[in-house]
Amino acid sequence: MITKFLLQLRILPRWVIILIDLFIISISTFLGFLLRFNFSYTDVSNFDFKLGILVNTIACLIALVVTKSYAGIVRYTGLKDGLRVLSTLVITHLLTTFVNLLHHYVQGTNLIPYSVILISFLASFVLMFQYRLLIKNIFSYYRNLYKDKRNVAIFGAGQMGIITKHLFDDDADSSYKAVAFFEDDTNKVGKEINGTIIYSFDKLKHIVEKHEIKELVIAVQHLSVDRKNEIVDNCLISGLKVRNVPSLDRWIKGELSLNQIKEVNIDDLLERDSIKLNNELILGHIHGKKVLVTGAAGSIGKELVRQLIEYGPHELILIDQSESSLYELYLELTINEEGSVNIKPYVADITDENRIYNIIDFHRPEIIYHAAAYKHVPFMEENVTEAVKCNILGTKYLADIAIKCGVYKFVMVSTDKAVNPTNVMGCSKRIAEIYVQSLNSMNTDDATRFVTTRFGNVLGSNGSVIPFFKKQISQGGPVTVTHPDITRYFMTISEACELVIEAGAMGKGGEIFLFDMGKSVKIVDLAKKMIQLSGYEPYKDIEIVYTGLRMGEKLYEELLANKENSLPTHHEKILIAKVKEYDFEKINLQILALERFLQERNSERIVDFKVVGLMKDIVPEFISNSSRFSSIDIERRK
Repeated sequence: MITKFLLQLRILPRWVIILIDLFIISISTFLGFLLRFNFSYTDVSNFDFKLGILVNTIACLIALVVTKSYAGIVRYTGLKDGLRVLSTLVITHLLTTFVNLLHHYVQGTNLIPYSVILISFLASFVLMFQYRLLIKNIFSYYRNLYKDKRNVAIFGAGQMGIITKHLFDDDADSSYKAVAFFEDDTNKVGKEINGTIIYSFDKLKHIVEKHEIKELVIAVQHLSVDRKNEIVDNCLISGLKVRNVPSLDRWIKGELSLNQIKEVNIDDLLERDSIKLNNELILGHIHGKKVLVTGAAGSIGKELVRQLIEYGPHELILIDQSESSLYELYLELTINEEGSVNIKPYVADITDENRIYNIIDFHRPEIIYHAAAYKHVPFMEENVTEAVKCNILGTKYLADIAIKCGVYKFVMVSTDKAVNPTNVMGCSKRIAEIYVQSLNSMNTDDATRFVTTRFGNVLGSNGSVIPFFKKQISQGGPVTVTHPDITRYFMTISEACELVIEAGAMGKGGEIFLFDMGKSVKIVDLAKKMIQLSGYEPYKDIEIVYTGLRMGEKLYEELLANKENSLPTHHEKILIAKVKEYDFEKINLQILALERFLQERNSERIVDFKVVGLMKDIVPEFISNSSRFSSIDIERRK
């Protein structure tokens, strides 16, 4: 009967809490009198103790109304509730002391001995707080007793781990029971937290079997990505699901909730340790300036804009041809920034030379970040003219206009696919690199400085492999991989944009900056781990199918061409590529020839082959792979 009542009773009524508190203050006051008179009831009765108890109880009632200590939900009692009880009792006994002083002034005697007031204060605090904790534990015990919970372990026995355990124990909606802690800190191993033992992670397999653990929750604020990968790998071998507690800055109103503890996903494991930026250099470069971003509504452009706005530019000019995406970004920025930065969005195509000139001439930005580009390799292999128009001619128009309008610095976002290109997209970006670099060599001291940044695949960008794999897994597979040996470099959007901004700030003009991409990742291993993290077994629950390399696709991406080397900078993750210099007049004429080819009234196939042939002349290392344009290379080798 009691058990059923406790399970049905969700919140203890407030009037019950008030009555219990008043009862405790009365008992504590009477106890004070007994202690004061050495438990001699005769001596106590000679003193008007009943009036003293009544005064102290009334004072407590007034204090309860003031502090509302009865308003807390008892089964969630914590430190704040303890402080509220303490403040209630302080007010209570200050009121009683005031009445005591008044009584002494009028009658010449104390209503309550001060020793009784002190004893009452101490005893009532202990009893009031302890009964709340007792009720909390009773609720927790009976709710957990009749609820089917999954045994979980927590990695990290620090503050975050303890908070996570309390959440599992106290939340009525929790379906988890923390039965073990794991720690790397050997000083904590073997100790207990609220009856839960802390183990070394080396004992994972044994403890999992002993306690029948189903999941592990990582609750560590700062954990290296390598260590996190190691933990996840061991958990997957032991058949455990892995969840992650978000960092403190992502807790809602400073508190952790159950729905914030998410399954670890592949993005978490491909991320790398946070990078350190020269914030003073960047601040001096951006603050108070007019900054323009092309491709502002794309994956890279959006993050660039979000980071740039933190450095306080005077004005941000946003250009993108996608109206809806640009509008969403504009709303996001104007809501969050409250007018502190002037934001000017323009729906425009960078290949529209007149439109772009009018925008730049009107605003006269000091810095341009050029992130607009077509980037999907197979699509650009089939749409050659669009790749050339956007990636090459669009960059040329923008760069030429930058010089005409006195832009101080032009930062171009490029790709690792521009190195020894095997596809039209990569070669188009390499030609764009060549043009802006050769244009920089024509500069005078006061002219525009052109800087290029080059990096690989970005996690979470539009069309990237990870969202594609996630969709395939959610549909039950198969997961399609082009080749068993294909590898790629990955970095987060945030990291890529941080490095673009820093490289742009440090660039003097003419450099091609390379980013340290870490280790390349085998795509099939990526697919296997994503399947395992989703709770499935590769090749058993979900198949992995090889489809063959797509048009223009490489097995291995490169950041430096064969004849190139690199120089270090003050940032360990940013290098400067030493590349071949090109004559501006020659590359300018070649690009103009590409432009003329696009205007010819020939069939699309003829135009495509003429254009790609000239691109191969400009970039001799461009050798097509798995492409219809491979015939050009075969013909030239004869």
